[in-house]
Amino acid sequence: MATPIFERETWLDISVNIIPLCIIGFFVVLFTVNSPWPIEGLTSAVGFALLVVPFLLLAYLTYIAADLIESAESGE
Repeated sequence: MATPIFERETWLDISVNIIPLCIIGFFVVLFTVNSPWPIEGLTSAVGFALLVVPFLLLAYLTYIAADLIESAESGE
């Protein structure tokens, strides 16, 4: 059996970041599939950037936080 990436306690600690990631991802998919406004030009690019950039930064921050939690728990 493969070892899990993070322990259960770490998943609980980073769930406060995973939930907003899911919400942001939902809105990215929603605005891509069924946008109430036409997708064109700079306005759409800025709108998607305001969703995608925080999503990527929060995902990176969550991974770094989980890695630090794991290393602190293992006593390294």
